[in-house]
Amino acid sequence: MADLVKSRREGAVRYVALDRPEKRNAIHRDLLLALVDAIAEAEREPDCRAVVVYGEGPVFSAGVDFGMLAGDVRGEEATPFRSLIADMQGALSRIERIEKPVIGALHRYVPGLGLELALAFDLRVATTDCELGLPEVRVGLVPDVGGTTRLVRTVGYAKAKELILTGRMIRADEALAIGLVNQVVPPGEHVAAATRLAEEIAANAPLAVGLAKRLVELGSNVDQQTFLGMELLAQSILLRTDDAREGARALAERRPPRFTGR
Repeated sequence: MADLVKSRREGAVRYVALDRPEKRNAIHRDLLLALVDAIAEAEREPDCRAVVVYGEGPVFSAGVDFGMLAGDVRGEEATPFRSLIADMQGALSRIERIEKPVIGALHRYVPGLGLELALAFDLRVATTDCELGLPEVRVGLVPDVGGTTRLVRTVGYAKAKELILTGRMIRADEALAIGLVNQVVPPGEHVAAATRLAEEIAANAPLAVGLAKRLVELGSNVDQQTFLGMELLAQSILLRTDDAREGARALAERRPPRFTGR
């Protein structure tokens, strides 16, 4: 599966690319699992502080590989549909559980499963010519790899319902206005912009960044008092770390902190 993705480390940032440009990075189960494995590699690298995901070729991803739905995944026997989708749902949930922040660099076209993948990232940068949406209802289906769940959490109930029920693709400027993407940049600058975000995050204490990510993910589904209790628990853990002590010293000495992730 290694030929489906490319991965490299540069400093504190790991870059992971969908590498199926001849198929416009159409996503099938094997590609998604390979992609998630490459992203998860960052967990085993103490010096890696963030991950940038992008697509090779003319588009980020054309969405689902319809050959997979027909049971023609790389010439293999058909996988039972429910098992196939469950594997893919689990793969995207695994991205959310990774404590290293994951930033998507999106360009030109991000429909269906491509957007469902992007919604599992922590932050998203899109090019001005990018179109995003969940058009599944136009072919008699629904977003089933977390699209409905994550879109509601990202842009709110009313807007998510509008986008899902119409199946409409929207431009990057509208996506920015509703909070679907975090930044919009000129074509060709999406990876560089995502890198700047990654490096900004990488300058912070990695344990604090990781716990902050998990707090936001877990806390969005609980009541306020439970969420506040989770904040206290996370803070009580962080106060005992070397990085918290280093942060306090650096602040007192008016110098940049040197975090070690301990």
